[in-house]
Amino acid sequence: MRVLVVEDQRDLADSVARVLRREGMAVDVAYDGGDALERAAVVEYDVVVLDRDLPVVHGDQVCRALVAAEPPARVLMLTASGTVAERVEGLGLGADDYLPKPFAYAELVARVRAVGRRTRRATPPVLVHGELRVDPAQRTATRAGARLPLSPKELAVLEYLLANRDRAVSAEELLDRVWDEAADPFTTTVKATINRLRAKLGDPPLIETVPRAGYRI
Repeated sequence: MRVLVVEDQRDLADSVARVLRREGMAVDVAYDGGDALERAAVVEYDVVVLDRDLPVVHGDQVCRALVAAEPPARVLMLTASGTVAERVEGLGLGADDYLPKPFAYAELVARVRAVGRRTRRATPPVLVHGELRVDPAQRTATRAGARLPLSPKELAVLEYLLANRDRAVSAEELLDRVWDEAADPFTTTVKATINRLRAKLGDPPLIETVPRAGYRI
């Protein structure tokens, strides 16, 4: 899942980003509304975690722009005010969900995942393919009941391939959806991750290479 965190309190923004990255998400960070709009114009984010009270461009304006884009972004709005009126107003701007500060990180992660499942085609909370079972919320993968020792990035790649198993996924798409903006587009990191994942999944092989198209479960 590719996530943009927009929060002007830098310590909080960086802390949220660390928590989401530990959950296997690719996370970019913006500290004001103007930067958020610039990033969203070039990257298709699955979820935008958006503080409402932002400098440069107010969070309300950012939210309106994100939901008016094509395709529209899914927005989880944050605010220091937890009144019913504030929540209603935020949802009225087009936000998909609303979380008042202070919040528990476990709830934030759960809400980001729930909002992300609404992006494009709906995906089930647990992904199953034959003997392979991936639970994104629990960060676990098993095959024939045996736990697979996957790294967070390997698990994220497997989750994305399973969610799109009806088609081949290119290395470029995997780099865009699973890695963040710090990833070097000219590296072989996707191929190396796929090779490690194949080895850990065992036999019979589950990931095939589709010539000139990418990878497919």
